[in-house]
Amino acid sequence: MQRIVIIGGGFGGLNAARGLRRSPCQVTLVDRRNFHLFQPLLYQVATGGLSPANIAAPLRSIFRRQRNLEIVMDEAVDIDVAARRVVLAEGSLPYDQLVVAAGMRPFYFGHDAWSRAAPSLKTVEDATDIRSRILSAFEAAERSPAGDARQSWLTFVLVGAGPTGVELAGAIGELAHHTLRHNFRLINPADARVLVVEGENRVLPTYPPDLSAKAQQSLARLGATVWTNARVMDIQTDHVVIRSGDRDERIATRTVIWTAGVQAESLAGRLAAATGNKTDRGGRLIVEPDFTLSGHPEIFVIGDMANYPRDGGKPLPGVAPVAIQAGRYVARVIDCRLRGASPPKFAYKDRGDMATIGRGAAVADLRFVRFSGYPAWWAWLLIHLLNIVDHESRLLVLVQWAWNYFTRNRAARLITGDEQRTSVTTAPMVADQPSGARDSR
Repeated sequence: MQRIVIIGGGFGGLNAARGLRRSPCQVTLVDRRNFHLFQPLLYQVATGGLSPANIAAPLRSIFRRQRNLEIVMDEAVDIDVAARRVVLAEGSLPYDQLVVAAGMRPFYFGHDAWSRAAPSLKTVEDATDIRSRILSAFEAAERSPAGDARQSWLTFVLVGAGPTGVELAGAIGELAHHTLRHNFRLINPADARVLVVEGENRVLPTYPPDLSAKAQQSLARLGATVWTNARVMDIQTDHVVIRSGDRDERIATRTVIWTAGVQAESLAGRLAAATGNKTDRGGRLIVEPDFTLSGHPEIFVIGDMANYPRDGGKPLPGVAPVAIQAGRYVARVIDCRLRGASPPKFAYKDRGDMATIGRGAAVADLRFVRFSGYPAWWAWLLIHLLNIVDHESRLLVLVQWAWNYFTRNRAARLITGDEQRTSVTTAPMVADQPSGARDSR
């Protein structure tokens, strides 16, 4: 019986494994985590709307009924192509056919030192770290004297205005203007400044211009300011330097979040060197029409690690629907090979793009129709709810969303981690409460 090894339990790897449940083979799924993470909702964990368990499902629970699959919790560090073995941090695994879906990592454009002051949003740990930083900033502002020191804690800078940046900015705006209202005695959380920095000439640059404009209007209603055609030149723990045109401006801030560049995991580079294949500027492997590597039909690469050229040469985007469809397709190709049948050609079904910008505000481009506002928001909620893998998680998320909608409360506002607790204590204690502090709200 053939041994199929799948590296990565994200959208691509998960669907590839599921697609092989009735195939005459032994499947091994390798992931350094024991859970599948629904990444599109990470920003809600980062802003206290959901808990990590709401958007993560244990892999062993997902595949508990799939008898031809085993799970190995380990990290794939290399691939011995000649011997057909996956090299793990602890041991190795032989394979007859290999599916690589290890995903992406943040890319700071050569400034890796920025990662400490400007975390990205890719993992559960990133989300809880960012949540702690955001909430700690409000706590520190409460203990800081009025003026520049306090405002630096109440200034939040997001680098990148793609879907993640826009959704996160909207959530921070809601947190400041609604959820935290009346929670503090010395500060008005609505005084928070949310600044979104984008190198292109509009937010959501891959969306139609009219939807980008509506998204920016929704951000403005939540108090967020967008700087387009701007670049970050430096990031420090207490400020950022932003270049707009020929002018550099220093912004005092204690909270910077990176939602800009990504690149393929380092495993992609090692696999390219071992097989003699090419990668693009983002480190993604350029794949054949059936997602295999040139000269190695036994190796498939899917998800964010794959550069799959469409007609016209533009690759498919690194989004969940692409990974899902690629995973299902590769499973079908492998199954056809095992049964001696001819595999079909891959045809990507582009169902459009959606992004939400706070309560009742979203934009949707379904290709055959574009809309925004409440209709787009309800559509966004429904589609994301249906795509959560675990049925129990769907119910928990639905209940939590309903509660958040009617109360404007975000129940998971927990500050965790020693570093974040320490950052609050470094802010000077305000000795005297200014008169009229409550009236300012």
